[in-house]
Order: sequence, then C-alpha cells, then structure tokens
Amino acid sequence: METIYQYAWLIPVLPLFGAMLVGLGLISVSEVTNRLRQLNAVFIVSLLGGAMALSIALLWSQINGHPTYTYTLEWAAAGNFHLNMGYTIDHLTALMLVIVTTVALLVMVYTDGYMAHDAGYVRFYAYLSLFSSSMLGLVVSPNLVQIYIFWELVGMCSYLLVGFWYDRKPAADAAQKAFVVNRVGDFGLLLGILGLFWATGSFEFEIMGDRLHGLVESGSISNVLAILFAILVFLGPAAKSAQFPLHVWLPDAMEGPTPISALIHAATMVAAGVFLIARMYPVFEGVPAAMNVIAYTGAFTAFLGATIAITQNDIKKGLAYSTISQLGYMVMAMGIGAYSAGLFHLMTHAYFKAMLFLGSGSVIHGMESVVGHDPALAQDMRMMGGLRKYMPFTSITFLIGCLAISGLPPFAGFWSKDEILGQAFAANPLLWAIGYLTAGITAFYMFRMYFSTFEGSFRGNDDQIKQQLKAGSNILTPNFGPGAMDTRELAAVSHDTHSHSSSPHESPWTMTLPLVILAIPSMLIGLVGTPYANYFEEFIHPQRESAIAIAEKAAEFNQSEFFVMAGSSVGISLIGITLASLMYLWGKIDPSAIAQKFPSLYALSLNKWYFDEVYDRVFVQGLRRLARQVMEVDFRVVDGAVNLTGFFTLVSGEGLKYLENGRAQFYALIIFAAVLGLVVVFGVT
Repeated sequence: METIYQYAWLIPVLPLFGAMLVGLGLISVSEVTNRLRQLNAVFIVSLLGGAMALSIALLWSQINGHPTYTYTLEWAAAGNFHLNMGYTIDHLTALMLVIVTTVALLVMVYTDGYMAHDAGYVRFYAYLSLFSSSMLGLVVSPNLVQIYIFWELVGMCSYLLVGFWYDRKPAADAAQKAFVVNRVGDFGLLLGILGLFWATGSFEFEIMGDRLHGLVESGSISNVLAILFAILVFLGPAAKSAQFPLHVWLPDAMEGPTPISALIHAATMVAAGVFLIARMYPVFEGVPAAMNVIAYTGAFTAFLGATIAITQNDIKKGLAYSTISQLGYMVMAMGIGAYSAGLFHLMTHAYFKAMLFLGSGSVIHGMESVVGHDPALAQDMRMMGGLRKYMPFTSITFLIGCLAISGLPPFAGFWSKDEILGQAFAANPLLWAIGYLTAGITAFYMFRMYFSTFEGSFRGNDDQIKQQLKAGSNILTPNFGPGAMDTRELAAVSHDTHSHSSSPHESPWTMTLPLVILAIPSMLIGLVGTPYANYFEEFIHPQRESAIAIAEKAAEFNQSEFFVMAGSSVGISLIGITLASLMYLWGKIDPSAIAQKFPSLYALSLNKWYFDEVYDRVFVQGLRRLARQVMEVDFRVVDGAVNLTGFFTLVSGEGLKYLENGRAQFYALIIFAAVLGLVVVFGVT
C-alpha cells in the first residue's frame, strides 16, 4: 500500500498532462487536433480514469487505517524561512479526491453527447481536464501557500469555462463578473494568509491553529486580530462557495455550457470553499467570533438562495440558486462545529446536484430540437411541460435528485441535511429555525421545477407563448414570477428559434448513462452516515480528535430524539411538495394570484433581493464616478502643476534671454547689484 502513496502525485498530474498535450496540439496543429476530436476526448477521459482509480485505492487504504502520508520538498528558502511543496493524503484528502474524480469523469463522458456539434469540442475537453487537475492539486496541497496557488488556477479555469462561448456577450460578461467577484474574496484570503504567517510563522494548518490559539491565550496578539485574520481567510471560501455577499457571480455562471455548470456546482469550484474551511478548521475552531460569522453567513445564504429560487423559470438558474442555498447549509454546519455533517452534505450534494445539472442539460438538449438554438427559450420552464413521456431516463433521474435535495428518506440528502439540522438545533435554535424553514422552501421550488418541466402538457409548440416570452408580454400567467428570465433579456435575444421538430427527444446514451450512474449514490450514499451507524463521521472526523470521543458521540444517539427531528424535517419538506403539487401539478392554487397579493415580496424575489442593482449602483457606477473625479483631479491638479511649471520655465526663459547680451560690464553690474542687495538684507536683519 505504501507504494500507492508514493505515486499519489500522479492524480493531479495525469489530467494536467492531458490538458497540456491537447492544448499544445490545438496551438500547433489545430486542424488535425480538431479532426481527431473523439480520440482526444478518449485520451483525456482515460487519464482522468487513471486518476480516479488511484484515488479510490487511496480512499480504501485510508478506510483500512493507513496513517496520513505527506511528502514534501523544499521549494524556497531565505534565512530562517523555508517553504515546502508536495502532497498530503489523509482522510479528508482521500474523500475529496474520489468525489472530484468520479464527478469529473462522468461530466466528461456526458460532454461527448452535449458538445458533440460544438466547434470548440476539443478545447472544452482541454479546459475540463485543466480544471480537474487544478482542483485535485488544491485538494492534495499540504500547506496554505500551495492551496492558494491552485486556488487561483481553479479561478482561472472557471473564467475560461464560464466564458467558453466568448462570442456571446452574456457569457463574456458572466466570466468577467465571476473573475472580479472572486478577486475580492481572494484578496481577503491573501491578506489573511499573510496575517497568519506574520503571527504564527508557519503555513502549516495544524501549526497555525495551535500557535494562534497559544498567542491569543498568552496575550501576545489580541483576540480582535485573530478574529480579523480568520474572517479575512473566510472571505476566500465566501467567494468561491458563493456565500453572501459574494454570491452574485454564481447564477450568471450558467452562461457556460451545462457540463461545466455541473462540475462547478458539484465537485470543483464551489466545493473548494467548503474544503478550505474544513482544512483551516484548526484555525477557525479556536476563534468563536469567527465561527459565529461563518455560521450566520451560511444560514442567511441558505435562506437567501432558497427565496430567490422560487421565482426562477430558467431551469439552470433555478438550480444555481439551489446550489447557493445548499452551500449555505454546509457553511452553517462548519460554523456551528458540525465538521463531519458539513462534509457529509458536501459529498451527498456533489452527486445529486451533478445529476440535476446534467439532467437540466439533457432537457435543454431535447428542447433545442423544438425551439432551436435559443438558450432563453430552451431553458425556460414555461416552454416545457410533459417531458416525462419524451425523456423517461432524464425525468426519473431528475425526480430522484429532487427527492434527494428535498430531504426525503432514504435518499442521500435526507441523512446529511437532517444531521446538520439536528446539530444546529443543539447549538443554536435560531440557526435551526432558518435551516428548517429553508428545507421547506427547497422542497417547494424543486418540485415546482420538476412539475413545470416534466408533468402536464408540452408547451414548446405553442407559438403564442413563445411570442409572448420574446416580446416581454405580461399576458402570460407567470409560474410564480418570470424569475431569472427577465422579459428584457428575452426581448434582447436575437437567435434563430425556428422549430426543427414537433416534440423533444431523449438524449444519447453518453448523456443518459452518467445520469443513471449518479442516481445510485444519490439514493444510497447517505446510508454511510446514518445517526445510528455513522461510519462517515468515524472516518472523516478531524485527525486530532480521539477515537474515544467519536465512540462517545456514537453512544449518544437518542432514537426518540432522532424520530422527532427527522419527522419534523420530513414534514416541512412534504408541506413544500404539497404546495408545489397544488400549484403546478393539479392547478388548485393560482401562483399568479399569490404574486399579486404579495407584490413586494414577489418583486424582492423576482429581482434577486436587488443585489445586482445595488452592486451596480454602488460599485460599478460609483467606481466610474470616482474614476471620472480622479481623472478631473489628474487633469486639473497634476497636469495643471506640470503645465504651470512648463509655463513658468518658458516665461522666465523668455525674460532671461534679454539679459544674455555678451557684455562683461553688464554681467559685473548684475553681480555687484546682487552682492549689494545681500549686504543690505543681512545688514537690516
């Protein structure tokens, strides 16, 4: 087994090698490389498959009790400063490696069907491989500096993939927005890293945590400074994992192709933020104020994302706000000290959210055969309905994903979400109440999405609805509001929407097979973390926590308490599903009447709590006004001072040239007058 650990560095290197080789082919012999598109895809998928096999072997070894393995070499040294680079394999690393490689592999298989006719097919595979490599490198990093390097590589890859269709303005704008918002969080992370190194003299996670707590206890640094460092570090995960107030980039990132939406939302970029919180747990857990900030930020983000998701008609943006909400659960769990519960939800969410996003891509793929290559119409649930009879595999797997995320037993999301809610109730009843209410809203908007897409009659051939959407008409009864598909956006779409078929069709096997495979962990993987036999917690608990403490936690299981808490969470989910059924399946409740009865709340959700408008006015327009004022200062003050100096030089030169007449007697007279003036001045003083 030790030999496997010595070759663990291959896990991030294999997909990096694939991306590099295919990228060089695109640069040097692009025509040949693009002609051999499927050969390139098979090559990249095979390399990632090798990384996945090695990751599974490492996870199995860790499950069987192999100690943490770390390999480092000195990368830089100056005096007493030494910086090592390498890789580490522990329980957390092994788990994340398997999650990333399995989801990424299925996304790559799915990509072959989804991007089959795209001119950038090979380039997309190269980006996917580089993205996977960056995330895997981040996961195995043994210190904070190496994490930061791969952290930025993950951000760069997300920029390339979100803006993959860069010739479309919305995609280019979304990529820039994602890049800028993440730079804000990354700058805070960098300041936090530097602050922690200044205080502790180390970039190692455990050493930083122990030294920081010791310094605070001894009074060497103030508690305020420790809180500041911890919150600055948290800004990085807040941006990557789309937490309030840096959440605004994630819905816009849906402008990228659906496979990358699935990869970003399930196992790579947004998972990186939660992973870093877990990795930095030795620092955070000793700073209670920072833990409270993390917990309340997560709880508010969970509620925020859910309340916005109820008005989305773009199927991908609805899932995007769902991801924001579920990430809020994970962050809240980390903040209340439910370390294993947060990571458990990260794992279960990775599989069912990947399946949901890939399912939405399958729906879009089928809808394009009817409405044409118009992303606004192909993604709008008001153009869907009745797809279950046309797309049976997609509908069944999407339903499984809805049941899992809604927290119904025995699906995976029930066990992980219930674990978070149970520990939140014990730690802070207010946070539990927010999470509990959010669980009901989650069930409502997910089944609203399912019923609007797969049940009822198919609306894709209704030209009247199509024209009303494109014209921005208000005659159309909203599915609880037009949501992300703003009528102004629809009116601006200029793509050809000529129908190619009268009905949608099921996606090819390369797209449906990953859905079927992902359905299995979405249903069953939660069974490894049941409260009465929590194998997941026993495996993933922080290494410094003793086995005795874990055994004591397991012994604390109270069956009656579990049934009360689990029953209440299932109950609120069933209420949400029932409301969605009454509105969108049976038509007993008119959603537009509710929207008209509560116009302020409706508008708040419809306009995404006005965050984009506020940010535009304060930061975009505000910075533009500031830039114009700075330009005025530059023009009038800085340039004015320079121009005045030049003018003074010119005038003085013009005046002095008349004194340069070449007569020695005149020069002597001037010197005499100057000396006499000095004598008079100093004589008077």
